[in-house]
Amino acid sequence: MPYAEYESRKARLSEQMRRARDVRIAKDTSNLFRERAGVPQERLSVRDFNHVLAVNREGRWADVEGMTTYENLVDGTLPHGFMPAVVPQLKTITVGGAVAGLGIESSSFRYGLVHETVIEMEILLANGDTVVCSKEENADLFYGFPNSYGALGYALRLRVMLIPVKPFVKIAHTRYGNAPDYFEALKKICATPAGAPGGVDFVDGTIFTPQEMYMTTGTFTDAAEKASDYTYENIYYKSIKTRSEDLLSVRDYIWRWDTDWFWCSMHFGAQNPLLRPLFGKKRLNSAGYWKIRAIAQRHPTLLALSRGFTRREQIIQDVDVPIAAVPDFFTFFFDAINIRPVWVCPFRAYDKTARFSLCPFDPETTYVNFGFWDSVPTKKENGHYNRLIEKKVSDLHGKKGLYSDSFYTPEEFWAIYDKDAYDMLKKKYDPQGKLKDLFQKAVKAQ
Repeated sequence: MPYAEYESRKARLSEQMRRARDVRIAKDTSNLFRERAGVPQERLSVRDFNHVLAVNREGRWADVEGMTTYENLVDGTLPHGFMPAVVPQLKTITVGGAVAGLGIESSSFRYGLVHETVIEMEILLANGDTVVCSKEENADLFYGFPNSYGALGYALRLRVMLIPVKPFVKIAHTRYGNAPDYFEALKKICATPAGAPGGVDFVDGTIFTPQEMYMTTGTFTDAAEKASDYTYENIYYKSIKTRSEDLLSVRDYIWRWDTDWFWCSMHFGAQNPLLRPLFGKKRLNSAGYWKIRAIAQRHPTLLALSRGFTRREQIIQDVDVPIAAVPDFFTFFFDAINIRPVWVCPFRAYDKTARFSLCPFDPETTYVNFGFWDSVPTKKENGHYNRLIEKKVSDLHGKKGLYSDSFYTPEEFWAIYDKDAYDMLKKKYDPQGKLKDLFQKAVKAQ
């Protein structure tokens, strides 16, 4: 029955797409931090494509609709003893969005980025047709869709890889006082096979200062002692400094960052012990903070007041740097930008033979993702510091996420991404150019 209902929804949406002229999808959640003017009036609603269609224990996969949030997908798989191989950090991220963009988490050193754990997709094209793609069928679209941000179509159904879980995750936080030791340890952990001495299931890190850095590893366990709770009164990222070991239920581990949007809840006053009860447990999550942020954006005076009426440049970025270049980027970042804390997450290709057209990562290289989300006071032109970051990352043969503001010129952008491959995909799957060009979607108007 779930598949029959999906087919009915798909048929209705396909007809809407055929009639639509200027397309922008309408959905309930978004994790994009880039604003665009001139939004078309005509929207294609995909809100009801939010169901887990099937969980296959034997095949270790789940069929899920594209607008399903990872919170709902996790809730659908954990009762079967499984979780998606890579679950991005926030409950509001959708499965289709994590593939059309780039999704990462602390299992990515084992399984790569989210799109590498996808087995099959059904894509709605600009002309209203739908196509199934996989490594064997319509492989050019399967390998070209990740990081396309809706420029080639929209994922209506995805088959994603699952991994078995245990009830709890045992955590270890290890402090380092200097960058060379820290990143050498990170490199060693990534190279240790699962099941070998020192092998772990998860790894990420938090940099509070260049002299105070923590490596966090996690291992599945059946341990039955009392687990910690960071869903209300206690704040996960603060515990990293005070506890060398910890224990979380597998569900709470998956969403450990969501309660306080990593640490960004501080900007909304949500970490103030006097104000936290006013938020209440139900509002302490990424969905709640998105609503507050939307209100602030609609009322610029409130945003200016929160910043003390000081002009600031928003720097909300995730950048991916080859591990050999990490010391260079580390020095640059704390000299030129100096936002704190910084999230660190390593990743490596799951399938070294796969080549994703718009995800130009070297499959033989381990990368380190640096996530930093704040603003800095400035008297420079808008985009000055973001441009510094973009140039440095490009110089180091790294990449940056396109979910937030980018300032590339067309020449810079297409020097990073494979324009020839993109043009061929665009010509084949959107020959009329009904969907916006990737550069138009991803890069801030200059």
